[in-house]
Amino acid sequence: MGWIPCSGASFSKKKKEKPTTLNQKPIGQIKPTSERSEVGSPLKDKEASKRGDLDGIAAQIFSFRELALATKNFKKECFLGEGGFGRVYKGRLESMNEVVAIKQLDRNGLQGNREFLVEVLMLSLLHHPNLVNLIGYCADGDQRLLVYEYMPLGSLEDHLQEVSFGKKVLDWNTRMKIAAGAAKGLEFLHDKASPPVIYRDLKCSNILLGEGYHPKLSDFGLAKLGPVGDNTHVSTRVMGTYGYCAPEYAMTGQLTLKSDVYSFGVVLLEIITGRRAIDYSKATGEQNLVAWARPLFNERSRFSDMADPMLQGKYPARGLYQALAIAAMCVQEQPNMRPVIADVVTALSYLASQAFDPQTQQVQSSRLVPVPGTPPRTGRQYKLNGR
Repeated sequence: MGWIPCSGASFSKKKKEKPTTLNQKPIGQIKPTSERSEVGSPLKDKEASKRGDLDGIAAQIFSFRELALATKNFKKECFLGEGGFGRVYKGRLESMNEVVAIKQLDRNGLQGNREFLVEVLMLSLLHHPNLVNLIGYCADGDQRLLVYEYMPLGSLEDHLQEVSFGKKVLDWNTRMKIAAGAAKGLEFLHDKASPPVIYRDLKCSNILLGEGYHPKLSDFGLAKLGPVGDNTHVSTRVMGTYGYCAPEYAMTGQLTLKSDVYSFGVVLLEIITGRRAIDYSKATGEQNLVAWARPLFNERSRFSDMADPMLQGKYPARGLYQALAIAAMCVQEQPNMRPVIADVVTALSYLASQAFDPQTQQVQSSRLVPVPGTPPRTGRQYKLNGR
């Protein structure tokens, strides 16, 4: 695989597998994608979906008391993190003798019962090695909680932007493995589900890491069924995270599969550069990652400046160029110029298979010198040869 041109919507041919039928009806009538989920049946109609009726959903039901007990009444010591949905806690279910992650809906938050229902439906019926596994849910009274498999290494964001002293820095090989795995999860949603599912909230904090840095997409509360038939898009209110939203979606509310591809391109840029999608601590021209990167895509001599300084030059020059080319295509302003996710998977799987050994292969020269006495990532300052 050589240099990938930054124009055109596709750069490889891939044999399409038969898609998993979800039924071309409202989200409440999605059909399961594995035998495991066929224990129950999907919601019967759209009105049931609106009511928040979870009867028949193939996911285990937990009582609030059981989940409170699992998290020691949601003690601070069990707290893992907080997102748009609410707080996430680590817990142990005595009935299953299993460590789990329990997400508690913030009843005063922006996301409501509809998003809770969508997530239960999506993860009960769609199964893939790169999608987080939903174990069950709780809908006692006004309490809304989700129970997931526990991902011991946290989120990708924790390893890119929140690196603390003593924490292992992600090497190049691991970064490409994570990028390829996340792309495979997105490919499943786009190509194996019918109708396709638009994730709509792809970002580093929603990519969770298991043992061996195996990535899984999480948080499906904003997911939407994609267009079918002659439709080119679905129209919806603009939701998601600033910095990751595709420009055409942010401006018009018209959502397509290519909207997800744009978001993936932003995530890939974060993986390569170690920068945040939006970082107001940087100079005005560098606060938006895509805006900062676009002019550099045309200057091959500047590519090494885009590599995360935490890599310390330990990356293959050719691999960096190719990864940046993939990211550049994904964040094209025009949707029809972006590749389909299957082509992205092909390219990234190739890069992930090209293991880089800094002991035997050339380490790239780095002009980046850490300023002594600064923490590893947050608030870090660097000098660029006086620049």
